[in-house]
Amino acid sequence: MNRAGKRAEDLCAELMRRSGLQLLARNWRCRHGEIDLIARDGGTLVFAEVRLRRDARFGGAAESVTLAKRARLVAAARLYLAGQPECDCRFDVLLLDGLDDGRVQWVRDAFGA
Repeated sequence: MNRAGKRAEDLCAELMRRSGLQLLARNWRCRHGEIDLIARDGGTLVFAEVRLRRDARFGGAAESVTLAKRARLVAAARLYLAGQPECDCRFDVLLLDGLDDGRVQWVRDAFGA
C-alpha cells in the first residue's frame, strides 16, 4: 500500500473511532481480497472499504467501487463471518477525493440490505 492509501485508511479509522465504533481489524486478507477496516458498531459488524481518488480524470472515489469490487468484499466478509458468532453486518464505504479528513464522505450501509 502506498503512503497516500495508508494515510486515507488512518483518517477513516480515526473518524470511525470518534464516531463510537470499535476497530477490530485493518487490512484483513483472504483468498477473495482485502477488507480495509472491520469495526463493531454496537451489535453490528461493519466492513468498511476506503476509496481515495486524488485525480478526477479516472472518476471520483465513488465510481471506483465497481460491481466486481463489491462482489470481492462480500465474499471476503462471508469468510470473516464464518469464524464469528452470528450477528448483523453492514458494508460502509468511506470516500475521499483528497487527503482531507473534513471531506470524507461516509456512506453507511452502502450495499443495502
